[in-house]
Amino acid sequence: MSYPDLQITFLGTGTSSGVPMIGCSCDVCSSPDKKDKRLRSSILVQSKTTTLVVDTTPDFRYQMLRAGVKHLDAVVFTHPHKDHIAGLDDIRAYNFFSSNPMEIFANALTEEALKREFIYAFAENKYPGIPELKMNTITTEPFKVGDIPIVPIVVYHLKMPVLGFRFGKFTYITDANRIDKNELEKITGSEVIVLNALRKKHHISHFSLDEAVTLVHQLNISKAYFTHISHQLGRHADINNELPEGIELAWDGLTLQFPNNIS
Repeated sequence: MSYPDLQITFLGTGTSSGVPMIGCSCDVCSSPDKKDKRLRSSILVQSKTTTLVVDTTPDFRYQMLRAGVKHLDAVVFTHPHKDHIAGLDDIRAYNFFSSNPMEIFANALTEEALKREFIYAFAENKYPGIPELKMNTITTEPFKVGDIPIVPIVVYHLKMPVLGFRFGKFTYITDANRIDKNELEKITGSEVIVLNALRKKHHISHFSLDEAVTLVHQLNISKAYFTHISHQLGRHADINNELPEGIELAWDGLTLQFPNNIS
């Protein structure tokens, strides 16, 4: 499958509470290092003609302003938890400037949650100025947004199915603690993988740091970045010094380039 040249930017790399966490004065939350300031997890994917985001976090408005995103073609959702959908209302600005509804790509589970949480956007008699959305239901089959082909990867967040996505050489997975063998095969051949690594201690629904490292080695992928990071993991600089070669923590604003992006 042929992909266009892609640029991928980490809009946020924190867990649901963000870093620093409200009310916390631990070493991480009080760190002066900009890489220890983490908005909720999301990425921006751009080709020369198409711009999309994966998830609209509660920080979506600020993420778009900080990254200078003037035009947005679509939102692709991983799952329906609030830290991944809560910012959807702010796509109204893009509706206003483009005079078009926003293309939304979500599985049936997430679509149901969006219609429940943003009921006013799906009402029969709509109030002026609400978000204009065009819903596209996705499954496990590959799909395309503009000129960007996307391969969904089903992972599990305890018992909840969550979608990871492969964009040619790049695979993005968040909110997971299990990936079945047939889905791991979809990741094979990636040059870069992003995985959630919440903290060092075992967690019921997220990979721990050691579990994420083990999976990277199992998949034999040469470069990995970890995201969806809690303040419990430790300072960015300290943890990076502990990680094996080829693995590092992502940070807000990190940008990756994928020229000649053939999967």
